Amino acid sequence: MEGSPHSSSLRLHNTLTRRVEAFVPREQGRVGMYVCGPTVQGPPHFGHARGAIVTDVLRRHLEWSGYRVLHVRNITDVEDKIIARAEAEGRTAAEVAEDYARVWESQIGALGVLPPHIVPRATGHILEMIELIEELIEAGAAYEAAGDVLFRVRAFEGYGKLSGRRVDELRAGARVEPDERKEDPLDFALWKAAKPDEPSWPSPWGRGRPGWHIECSAMAAKYLGQGFDLHAGGIDLVFPHHENEVAQSEAATGAPFVRHWLHHGLLNLGAEKMSKSVGNIISLGEALERYGPTVLRHFYLGAHYRSPVEFSEERLDEARAAFDRWAAFVRATAGLRGAGAAADADPAEAQQARRAFRAALDEDLNTPQAHAVLFALVSAGNRHLEMGRRAEAARLAEVLVELAGVLGYGFAPAQADRAGLLGALVEELLRLRAQARERRDFATADDIRARLAGLGVVVEDSPEGALWHLS
Repeated sequence: MEGSPHSSSLRLHNTLTRRVEAFVPREQGRVGMYVCGPTVQGPPHFGHARGAIVTDVLRRHLEWSGYRVLHVRNITDVEDKIIARAEAEGRTAAEVAEDYARVWESQIGALGVLPPHIVPRATGHILEMIELIEELIEAGAAYEAAGDVLFRVRAFEGYGKLSGRRVDELRAGARVEPDERKEDPLDFALWKAAKPDEPSWPSPWGRGRPGWHIECSAMAAKYLGQGFDLHAGGIDLVFPHHENEVAQSEAATGAPFVRHWLHHGLLNLGAEKMSKSVGNIISLGEALERYGPTVLRHFYLGAHYRSPVEFSEERLDEARAAFDRWAAFVRATAGLRGAGAAADADPAEAQQARRAFRAALDEDLNTPQAHAVLFALVSAGNRHLEMGRRAEAARLAEVLVELAGVLGYGFAPAQADRAGLLGALVEELLRLRAQARERRDFATADDIRARLAGLGVVVEDSPEGALWHLS
């Protein structure tokens, strides 16, 4: 673990305050992080990869900086869209949710995203939701209406503080179907009365199911407590979902719900956000098959997380070429690192790279700048190789692998392991080859090189000696 939480200077944009500010967890050295997970009514699309990758990098950076992170990401497995999908397919909502939850976990895992420590499902936390609703009724912030329970928006004075919207403006612009059960058109459902053939659970207000917003409030509080450190999600969730989470939680407890809110921009396709409801989607499975997880990660991290990203085949090709350049340098130094040829101390370029890389991620997770640091490392390493400074090049490659790992990149671990196993043998054969060349026994030298080539080892002669890497 590279850093220390006591010296961290991490700054993140906080949606609640609308500025980039110091990230200060409530408990020194520990971070509780809740990420809004999928509503599993279908397979994930390309756009879903962004949120998973952004929060993965944030977690990796926190852990690299010395923090102990408790990462919670929920699965919404009961919701209107799931029920509609189940009806259309002639299946139960539970079957639909289970099938697509497995697809989600498989494909997000294929992206190289670290699995959360806790993955709560909404249907496993109905009792916690009922308890929270009861607290809201007791506090006068909710009321029963014909088997439903609705949140009284005007009872919470802070409503709109996360999204920056004013209640009176929302009321004036509301396009809500008339519902005589509601005291105010802006009031929203905490509990929905059971309908025929829909999943339902017993409650003090009759059989029914929870509303979407109450689910995250209850699950986040159960595992992270009130006033936890960080809540993340897409910018499209700020209103109404996250706004309603704040209102519910704070109306019930009278205490702040979350210390820091982080929201990422969306993927656009044809100037419109990629969305299942719009129908302009590229499935994540298709994207993984066409481009691979590393290219998708590089594509997204090449833009700042708060900026929207436009889908572009050209940008995906550029991402592939960029990562291939890094990987080529790692391959070119595999034998040197495997043979233990790296310098004991960091070259000046490595020390500078570490400082610049940390500074980039510490300043609102600036991954494009972190990428620039890695490109500079590769350029410096290739110069060392050209000048025959093998140990310095190998050390820069080790630093590159470490820093790239903070961004979630890996470099063919099977090949790296193979290089380590072959390293000592290859170095010994190269020593014998060098002796043969000194004796002007070029036939033996060429034979050794040919045999190494048969093992997949490429030998390149330089003024400072032979360099090798795996083909």
